[in-house]
Amino acid sequence: MSTDSRVGADIGTAMGTDLTVVVPAYNEERRLGPTLDAIREHLDASDQGVWELIVVDDGSTDRTAEIAAEAAAADPRVHLLRGERNRGKGHALRRGVLASYGRRVLMTDADLAAPIEELGHLDKALAEGPTAAIGSRARPGATIGAHQHRLRELLGRTGNFLIRSVAVPGIRDTQCGFKLFDGDRAREAFAASRLRGWGIDVEILQYFRRAGWPVAEVPVRWSHQEGSKVRPLDYVRVLAELTALKARAVRRADLLVTLCFLALSFALYSGRWTSPDHRYLIDSMQDQNQWEWFFAVTAENVRHLDNPLFTTLQNFPDGVNLMANTVMLGLSVPLAPVTWLFGPALALNVAMTGGLAATAVAWYRLIVRRLVPHRGAAAVGAGLAAFAPPMISHANAHPNFIVLFMIPLIIDRALRLCEGTRVVRDGVVLGLCTTYQIFLGEEPLLLAALGMLLFAAAYAVVRRDVARTSWRPLARGLGIALAVTLPLVAFPLYWQFFGPQSYKSVLHGDHANNSPLAFLSFAERSLAGSKDTADALAMNPTEQNAFYGWPLIALTFAVVVRLWEHAVVKALAATVLGAALLSLGQKFRVPLTDVVLPGPWALLSDRPLFESVIESRVGMVCAPALGMLLALALARLLAPRPAPAYDDAPAYDDAPAYEGAPAYEGLGAARYAGLAAVAVALLPIVPAPLKAVDRVEVPPYIAQGTWRDHLGKDETLVPIPVPDAAHAEALHWQTTAGLGFRLPGGYFNGPWGPDRVGIYGPSPRNTSNLLRQVSESGRIPRVTPAWRAAAREDLKFWKAGVLVLPPQPNDGQLRTTVDALVGRPGQWVNGVWVWDLHGGS
Repeated sequence: MSTDSRVGADIGTAMGTDLTVVVPAYNEERRLGPTLDAIREHLDASDQGVWELIVVDDGSTDRTAEIAAEAAAADPRVHLLRGERNRGKGHALRRGVLASYGRRVLMTDADLAAPIEELGHLDKALAEGPTAAIGSRARPGATIGAHQHRLRELLGRTGNFLIRSVAVPGIRDTQCGFKLFDGDRAREAFAASRLRGWGIDVEILQYFRRAGWPVAEVPVRWSHQEGSKVRPLDYVRVLAELTALKARAVRRADLLVTLCFLALSFALYSGRWTSPDHRYLIDSMQDQNQWEWFFAVTAENVRHLDNPLFTTLQNFPDGVNLMANTVMLGLSVPLAPVTWLFGPALALNVAMTGGLAATAVAWYRLIVRRLVPHRGAAAVGAGLAAFAPPMISHANAHPNFIVLFMIPLIIDRALRLCEGTRVVRDGVVLGLCTTYQIFLGEEPLLLAALGMLLFAAAYAVVRRDVARTSWRPLARGLGIALAVTLPLVAFPLYWQFFGPQSYKSVLHGDHANNSPLAFLSFAERSLAGSKDTADALAMNPTEQNAFYGWPLIALTFAVVVRLWEHAVVKALAATVLGAALLSLGQKFRVPLTDVVLPGPWALLSDRPLFESVIESRVGMVCAPALGMLLALALARLLAPRPAPAYDDAPAYDDAPAYEGAPAYEGLGAARYAGLAAVAVALLPIVPAPLKAVDRVEVPPYIAQGTWRDHLGKDETLVPIPVPDAAHAEALHWQTTAGLGFRLPGGYFNGPWGPDRVGIYGPSPRNTSNLLRQVSESGRIPRVTPAWRAAAREDLKFWKAGVLVLPPQPNDGQLRTTVDALVGRPGQWVNGVWVWDLHGGS
């Protein structure tokens, strides 16, 4: 017997075959004979035209091959493909389908769990237009005759859910072994397949989906058959196969772009990576101390299963509302093991370096999927979106404003809602994405929503036809997203706005807006930047929220003018202009004049949520919009000739809110001039590595644990001066000591006064104010009995156990003042001055 009973078959007859049935078989001697008889009888009795039946023996060790050979000898329409060893169901199906000639190809398992009589339902569905009709046990109308064991069925459903969620969303049952395909498309898909195991079903369905070939899921009758070769762990193997397949399918260009973004992010933080525990980003001011403390306290709360939304380790005894302080639970909780093992400094480094690179990759994927397919153009645009000067400024101190990888995912899901194909599923996913972003940063989410609203409004004006067809599924999906999000965040948000140490709004002063000149100037860390210029136009080094540079602004203007006929360009331009105007604040001065004009931010400044926003940060919304405009321009410049106009390219059919850029129609001088203009615009804003310096050493009194000798239970260690937003080195002491002691004061957002206005740091007290004045001025005050009484009251309120004065400017004046307040001199202990209050204060 030949390993292929089709050898020598009449090709003319084969080419006229209407239906091929492929049956993979491995050790099926008990069931194969009746199965083949049932299939042949049904095909003869039904109107199936010319048919063939291919049995693929996958290296069986029993009589499976002999039974199939006997059937082939008895009926020339039955063929046997024999394998020398068992290589998996996927390999067997691939051999069978590639050997088929049918205009339709049916795959069915040897156990006929779905009876062959169900073929009529698949035929009917296929005749209505789809290229595949697959049997489903999960669709309404399916009938389950004999169920599997409950545990097996539960494991199977869980595995199937994971598989379809990861690989083919929207198909409820990928693993039912009863599928009918258009023959030519099935042979193309199987020829391109690679998997040998159970994952072949999903791989083929993925191929159909990527090719745009519709698949119908048809409810069928199905009964569990004893002796099934599918085991619950096979679903795990399928997931492993699909993961490996997805990894192999990654384009080299995509991998290269990802590595480039990671390298750029690492280079940016190279000054800290040399020694994370001993290097400090000097431009972060006190924010690095604060963020390391956030990661440390979150890890401590996770370790002890304490409330992650509140702590009294700072600002004792009032405590700190962590939910109101952007501790990024979405990262600090998953990174808790890193914090436990390597410390908060390394965990913060991982979060900021990896998060910034992940954000760039997310923008890259969005641009490739929705805007331009050119990988190089998309990479440059995404690089600008993630590494623009405002982002580099925040990279010093604010991980919540640079770890934004969820924002592109949220935008993409909103665009999917506009398509209206899977509104419920996309709405649920959007809700989950929004929930996670809330635990990464609420203010960036608010700014992103503002930018999306600007874009959507502008696009709706220029493409009213799209707006009319998109608003209903979008509105429905947003409602679903809200219904998913609210239950998940209701308690954390209640705690944030109404819980202990909550506040109403944060005051930022009168200079929190951008100057128009800031958009034309260069940031301090940009290649063409100047510290003096940047300092004159920004609140501080971490809030340089514009600074795109005049060359990029000029290039953007030229791109918009050249591509103005395209709706997406108009909408992106409106987004940039709208965000820039809003960032100017409630009023702004016209450069080089004394004319002051009202700004549009006045319409939002007193509204809930917006009242706490630093308005200059709205300028950050420009970064991704500028990146997309740049990607459109580069795609036009780099497009080969001839090339179809993007407006008509099928690649963009899945992007209802975007038009593509027009193809480049000419080569030569104009093209190179355009590329040179892009280089001239980007080179001045290439970021330099962030400035890092050696960290101030923790006093041995803290680092060596000497403090334990002076603190009783529930007592606090009081640094001199008391920690606040400008002097938070004590937070580093605390993390070095494993959060072993509590501190009064600190660096956080909390309430002040009867109106609970948000301020940075603790509510002022007499003693903390006095010591701060001495620290800053160097003048020793006259300590009166009233001051001593106030000090006793404050120390009692703080439950102070020991006062600690480290070496610092004006430390002599501070020591004299504390001696007078406490009534006795301090002692020099292990590198610091100490006043042990247990002897009386």
